[in-house]
Amino acid sequence: MDQSLFHLINQQWTGPALDLFMAALSDSQVWQPFFVAIGISTLVFGGFKARAFVICLVISLMIAGLVTSGLKSAVARHRPKQVESVRMVQLQKAYPKILTLFKKPVIRFSGSSDRTRSGPSFPSGHVVNNTIAATLLTLFYRRRGWLYWFVTLAVAYSRIYLGAHWPSDVIATVFLGIGESLFLLAVFEWIWKILGRKWTPQLFARHPSLVGDSNAIAT
Repeated sequence: MDQSLFHLINQQWTGPALDLFMAALSDSQVWQPFFVAIGISTLVFGGFKARAFVICLVISLMIAGLVTSGLKSAVARHRPKQVESVRMVQLQKAYPKILTLFKKPVIRFSGSSDRTRSGPSFPSGHVVNNTIAATLLTLFYRRRGWLYWFVTLAVAYSRIYLGAHWPSDVIATVFLGIGESLFLLAVFEWIWKILGRKWTPQLFARHPSLVGDSNAIAT
């Protein structure tokens, strides 16, 4: 089932427009400048909840990176390209990186040299990071935050499309990311209730919860 679905997504449900779109979604270097700019602007000009969101997100991603690295080593599952020939889509080099979106991506099939590249397949760093972002956005900004799930699901699909992960890796990683987000936000809320009340009582009185609703998350 896992391999059959992978082959459908990676080798049959493909097209030129999807090639560029999926490759662009998975290339963090294309979007990193925009996210950094948004994050810095939010810290400088945003309100309490916006700043709390950015700080919680950055810390969560840092911790998740350590968890992802540890799980990759512990599980040590091979990527599709490490066990068979898969269809790979690669963006061409460009500077600045965003200009690569105006170039036709390179399509090739993996070979023996690809079997020693990249780390283990589970969990997917791309998927866990975007899942954490989507979960926190949903908790902080319910009416609008959930829209980021469309981005997360597209990124998750792109990881299969590009031959980087098995479908089961992606699905399991989504649940992993949700679990990490809920646990870490509960910890952040607990810390804020202790330190905020002690160090900044006036600010804490106005914002007893990081997400803006003291009943939004159990602590």
